[in-house]
Amino acid sequence: MKIINKPLITEKMTALTEQENRYGFVVDSNANKLQIKEAVEKMYGVNVETVNTMNFKGKQKSRFTKAGWVAGRTNKFKKAIVTLVDGDTIDFYSNI
Repeated sequence: MKIINKPLITEKMTALTEQENRYGFVVDSNANKLQIKEAVEKMYGVNVETVNTMNFKGKQKSRFTKAGWVAGRTNKFKKAIVTLVDGDTIDFYSNI
C-alpha cells in the first residue's frame, strides 16, 4: 500500500513550511498517523514530531456543455500536515 501519494506544494503550504517547519502531503485515505509518520521518515530521512490529518469530501461541480448541464463531484482525499523536528528540512525540488 502506498501511503504518501504526493506532496502539497501550494502558496499556503509554502508559507507554513517557511514559518513553522510543517509540510503537507496527500495521503492514502486508510492510512493512520503512525503509518504516515513512518512513511515520511523512511522516504525523506527526517525525524517527524507530530502528524495532523484531515479528510476532505469532494466538491459538488457542474458545467454547461452541448448536451446540457453535467453535474458531478471531485474526488475525496486525505491530507496530512507533518511537523518536523527543529533542524530537519525536506527539499521537494532536489530530484527534478
